[in-house]
Amino acid sequence: MDRTILHCDCNGFYASVECYFHPELKKVPMAVCGDPESRHGIILAKNELAKGYGVITAETVWQAKRKCPSLVLVPPRRKDYVAFSRRINAIYQEYTDLVEPFGIDESWLDVTASRRLFGDGKTIADTLRRRIREEVGVTISVGVSFNKVFAKLGSDYQKPDATTIIDRENFRQIVWPLPVEALLFVGKSVQKTLTAIGVRTIGDLAREDPSFLQSKLGKAGGMLSRYARGEDDAPVASIYEKREAKSVGNGQTFAHSLVVPEEIRREVHALAEEVARRLRKQGLWCETVQLQIRDDAFHTISRQKSLHSPSRTARELTDVALALLHQHWPAGKPIRMLTIQASGLRRDGACQMSLFSAEQEQREKWDKMETAMDAIRCRFGSEAITTADRLKTIRQKEGEGASGKTEKKRQNEAGSP
Repeated sequence: MDRTILHCDCNGFYASVECYFHPELKKVPMAVCGDPESRHGIILAKNELAKGYGVITAETVWQAKRKCPSLVLVPPRRKDYVAFSRRINAIYQEYTDLVEPFGIDESWLDVTASRRLFGDGKTIADTLRRRIREEVGVTISVGVSFNKVFAKLGSDYQKPDATTIIDRENFRQIVWPLPVEALLFVGKSVQKTLTAIGVRTIGDLAREDPSFLQSKLGKAGGMLSRYARGEDDAPVASIYEKREAKSVGNGQTFAHSLVVPEEIRREVHALAEEVARRLRKQGLWCETVQLQIRDDAFHTISRQKSLHSPSRTARELTDVALALLHQHWPAGKPIRMLTIQASGLRRDGACQMSLFSAEQEQREKWDKMETAMDAIRCRFGSEAITTADRLKTIRQKEGEGASGKTEKKRQNEAGSP
């Protein structure tokens, strides 16, 4: 017997929450975005009126304003979004304990065992849509299918506030004509590879030889082939199941683009220090370090490197990230954003005995030193102890903030716009 899987997706979630608190925003095109003055000017969510002007998520504010000059922009209130998300997921959990969040505004539900109590998949989906609209004040779209991948496609198929059923009888008619990038885990890089071999729709992907796809995309080729044919059998996780982190990362978009090597090195170290601290806090070591870099034109590259031994020290993460940067980023090219991500996580730092025992001994000293710094910060505050690099970064940012305020005051006094 087929499972009944729902994928519930909140419609324009951040914007919907803002409209809940400020109903007047429902009458105008509006979007939630970062602070343009800090260069975080990216559209995070938009309402239906803004969508009608062609405003899309993740584009820059200036691009959105060019499409819709009357666009009203509001800053994000993440605490409120988290609170709404918890309320919504609590309602889901009244129907099943198999609720797996996929970000703050999406969740999968396995309601197979709930059908005798609450009705079939469509009935449960429609009930959830009504309850969340009436009790929470936002809307959701729900996909109902026999697996997680198709359920997610269903929630994207009709918006807002809609239920879409994708079953074994109709999935070829609904799913296969969709562009291949609509499928879960088909990003820009994978899409580019698939387009080059003539795969443009999910149907093209389903009909392609799996071994050929695997030769082009590795293991991902076989996985995507199964997804396209409706053969996904991944379970929906229980709310009682402890979910292990798959990666730990930290990123920063800078107030001004980085060019000076010393400044770049300090910022890389600051990011690595935070990632290492989070690893130690969770009792984790990583085997791979990934570095993501973005320039002023929003071109982004992502490179990664495996470590010789599992690590959780800022020093090693910094060294690896800088090596990736020097190898893959031209010297002098401005850097707008950096992200460091640790993956290949494990619960112990054990490794094979190395001939370089001095190197291993040094690694253990770094780990003990940084762990001791964590304890001091925990007891006396985050600024109780820091590295020289981190202190320089803090002082530089404080200086930039002060000079920015002075410049703004000067402009105001001069009557500048």
